[in-house]
Amino acid sequence: MKKFELIYNKLKQKIADKSLPAGSKIPSENQLCQEFNCSRGTLRKALELLALDGLINAQHGKGVFVLDHEQITFSFGSLISFAEANQDGGSTFSTEVSLSQTLACDAQLASITGFSAETPLLKLLRLRTLNDEKIIADLNYFNTNLITGLNQDIAQKSIYHYIESELKLKIGFARRSIEVCAPNEYDLKYLNLSQFNCVVVVKNWVYLADGVLFEYTESHHRPDKFVFTEFVRRR
Repeated sequence: MKKFELIYNKLKQKIADKSLPAGSKIPSENQLCQEFNCSRGTLRKALELLALDGLINAQHGKGVFVLDHEQITFSFGSLISFAEANQDGGSTFSTEVSLSQTLACDAQLASITGFSAETPLLKLLRLRTLNDEKIIADLNYFNTNLITGLNQDIAQKSIYHYIESELKLKIGFARRSIEVCAPNEYDLKYLNLSQFNCVVVVKNWVYLADGVLFEYTESHHRPDKFVFTEFVRRR
């Protein structure tokens, strides 16, 4: 493991165990370089990874601050599961499968999901709870010609882990869109929306490494609990 990765892991652990609590300012670059016996360039690589994870944010002229990691943070440029996004976050979350239904893709659904008409699908509605509040509704469609044996027990854990570890399929890439919408019937019925009159909707068309579409998902998020991050460079 490279030096910047070691520094990244140590700082990430400090954030997870609240040695560096949310809202706190992390030590200066000089202090951290002395602590880890490293160059500024090495330290900045570690800090870039933490920023990519949505754990820290630099404020010009003020320093670098720890973000509220009670939020669930997704990198917009990476393809990870809910469980993977939160395994190091220290939050208490759970998944409830509220709907599991097999169906054949019709013309209307095909226009939305990208699946061919008559493709056999498994439709799931999964509710994500963080600290006793339901704040995500995931509406999933999986091609059951490809994703076989998927059941409620697996859906409550990690479907991606099952696909990769049990089915031995390689997940390749996704096309993704994000928008802010009025709540739909599922949101109003199941989510603890508090005072909010909108949800953040993330749509994913997910493909295997060979380019075959196997999943379409709409994730409806309560807006106050989620941060989507990306690390970009000027060309």
